[in-house]
Amino acid sequence: MMAFGFCLGFALLLFVWSTAKCDQISNGVLHMECRDRYFMIAADLSFTGNEPRFEAVDETGVYPITEQYAAECGYSVSVLPLQGHVELRASYFSCHTDNKDDAVFTFNFNLLANHSGEATYTMNKTCSPSLPWSPREVTCELNYMEVSVRSDVACPTGTKKDDWDAAVNTAYTSATSDWQVMFQRAEQKLMPMNLSEAHKHGYVFDLTDGRLVFRTPYGQPDSFSTEVNGVPVEVVHATLFSRQSWVVLMVDLVAACSMYEGSYDENGYMMWKTPEVLHPLLSGLHNTQVNIGVNGEFLEQPVAEERGYIVEKHNGTVQLSIPYNADGGYRKSFVTDDLYEYYVFHLYLEQISVDEDHVDTRLRVHRTLATPLLPCPVFTENRTVNEEHMFSVYLGDVPDDVELAAVHLNGHKFTVPFTNTSRHTITKVVHPNSTHGYTLKVPFDDPVVLQQFSKEDAAMQHKLDINYTLTVLPEKEPFYHFASVMAQSDVSPPEFDAICLESGIRFRLDHRPFDYLWYISIGSDLLTSELAAQHGYIMSNNSQSLLLEVPLFTHGYEYKDITLKGFLGTFEILIRDHATSEVQSSTVKTCPFTATELIMCSTDGRMTVVADLSLAIPSGGIPARTNLMDKYCAPKEVDDTRALFSLPLNSCGSIVKLSKEYVTYENEIFYSKKLHTQKNPSHSSIEMDRVKMQCTYPLAGLLRLFSIYRFESDTVGVGRHHTFCTLDSRATDFHHPAHYSASNSSTCNQPYLETWVPPSSSVHQSIHLPEESVKERS
Repeated sequence: MMAFGFCLGFALLLFVWSTAKCDQISNGVLHMECRDRYFMIAADLSFTGNEPRFEAVDETGVYPITEQYAAECGYSVSVLPLQGHVELRASYFSCHTDNKDDAVFTFNFNLLANHSGEATYTMNKTCSPSLPWSPREVTCELNYMEVSVRSDVACPTGTKKDDWDAAVNTAYTSATSDWQVMFQRAEQKLMPMNLSEAHKHGYVFDLTDGRLVFRTPYGQPDSFSTEVNGVPVEVVHATLFSRQSWVVLMVDLVAACSMYEGSYDENGYMMWKTPEVLHPLLSGLHNTQVNIGVNGEFLEQPVAEERGYIVEKHNGTVQLSIPYNADGGYRKSFVTDDLYEYYVFHLYLEQISVDEDHVDTRLRVHRTLATPLLPCPVFTENRTVNEEHMFSVYLGDVPDDVELAAVHLNGHKFTVPFTNTSRHTITKVVHPNSTHGYTLKVPFDDPVVLQQFSKEDAAMQHKLDINYTLTVLPEKEPFYHFASVMAQSDVSPPEFDAICLESGIRFRLDHRPFDYLWYISIGSDLLTSELAAQHGYIMSNNSQSLLLEVPLFTHGYEYKDITLKGFLGTFEILIRDHATSEVQSSTVKTCPFTATELIMCSTDGRMTVVADLSLAIPSGGIPARTNLMDKYCAPKEVDDTRALFSLPLNSCGSIVKLSKEYVTYENEIFYSKKLHTQKNPSHSSIEMDRVKMQCTYPLAGLLRLFSIYRFESDTVGVGRHHTFCTLDSRATDFHHPAHYSASNSSTCNQPYLETWVPPSSSVHQSIHLPEESVKERS
């Protein structure tokens, strides 16, 4: 804070100035505004470039505003990258400002931009203070201290008598008619100097129509630092004097500002302190009122309280507490190995005090408060629901000035946003607290996910290592955040899709990464390409799926509900544990089929035959008149041309034939000779028409072989039937396993029936037993 009093007034020159002719600045990149006690210019850095410069202009010329010149002449220039602009603040009493009666101030500046080659732009503005001037006006700017006082202010009542007498004595003995200034430091009085010499040292004194102005940069050789209530304060104590005959004119000046740099606490507050009374000469000030503002504008008290600003007074010290993220402040992310952040707050403070003479002193402070680098950790949260079979990972607390650029999933890089063809997705989630997040979803069965089977848990473990690449804007400085998530899902054996075809059943299996835990079998046999070729299956297998087409009547079928209209065929595929070979699951498909003729030999010793008898019986004969070797064994179902027989192998007069490796059960379908001869006397020479049926089983697979006990076999048998015509005592046996032909002719000069069907048998081809190895057994 600065304060000074004087007893007599005096006059100094006023500065006048005019504008220079330059380029016109583009609209939208410049903002000029008159504030209570200063004029402000803000220009967009994207327009000015990173190193903009200003010049002050008056009628005497153009003056570059360097760092030193700004502090001496009442200018403060700041490049504010967080706001994206450069800012110039000019005191109403700054050099080269046209001042009319301390009420109208006209400014003229040049802006030198270097965005695309250097260009000069003119700026001018006329301002009038919105508030009347107080008797004492004090400004603690970023780079200088300035005080202005009204010329009719009385002598300071707070000045110590001894100090004042000593100053008067020195002034009287050394004063001349020219104005001089004497500085005092820690009870030490320095030699006086005239105002021209003082100006060379950076001090400015000016007298307007009604006010005395004194301005000094910080850190002058004649200033000194002290502590007031534990708060560092910079002080300049100057006495301005002139001797006119026997009268000495004196002004005692004290300039003092709090140099507290600010602090922060663990509760998220930036703090700044200033003493209520900054120097003993000002001890008469009391009833201090404090107003707080930001970016050069004061706030109403309710607004400040709503934003969380706190003003407290403790033991003669004013302490301000401002939340890091309070409105009006600025935040920036920063990368140094990891992500950090810092907060910047452009504090604007006003202290209004009254002395014993009821003279107001109004102190205004500009300070930039900044926190040190603070850790700014982002976090990941595993929100995976195992039942959804998909990873769901949330990346949170990402600041507004940070964006996600890429994601590495188990070493595979994916830029953001993901392509539409990708199976994984990334979704941005915006929050009201100036942060956002991202939700990453990756299916368990995505190729990038690592899979491992856990025998202990009997489950599949899925692992996903995620490396997020984030960038800080606008610099696009990258940093990385790593997360690793695991999930576990119960593994289920593979399941086939199956559809019925006219010629059989088609199975399809889509491969999964962990299907290697099982193998596929048909019965007890491992399904391989060799097995498929052996049994006549049609199989294709690639990295995506397995296709298996099983033609009707090939190995593995079971049949039931056999009628002349059709039957049901069932095929089963087994899924076995790869380690134990135990059956874990199966896919069973049952389809309806039709066939003109068939013969089936079951594992429980039953023969089922559908035979087309149209060529085996005389013209006009009906299948209902047929029977087996036992004449009481009639067909279970007939139509116009076909008959269905179903019988135990050892019944209805069946004959058992043994060889070294096989056993064959044989029976025949006979047509009633008596009815035949009545209707067809011309065919009386035909002794008998019959169709022979056989079921052959390998002996190695039989558990029992008795005609009167329970039949049991490991496998189904191979069935075939033959049609015999006895004509002129010549027997013809037609058995061509690969085909059959049918004819309406009633003669026996050509083969007229042959059917061979090996359902559900491990024997793929027809078995021809040599005649000499067959032994009949009744």
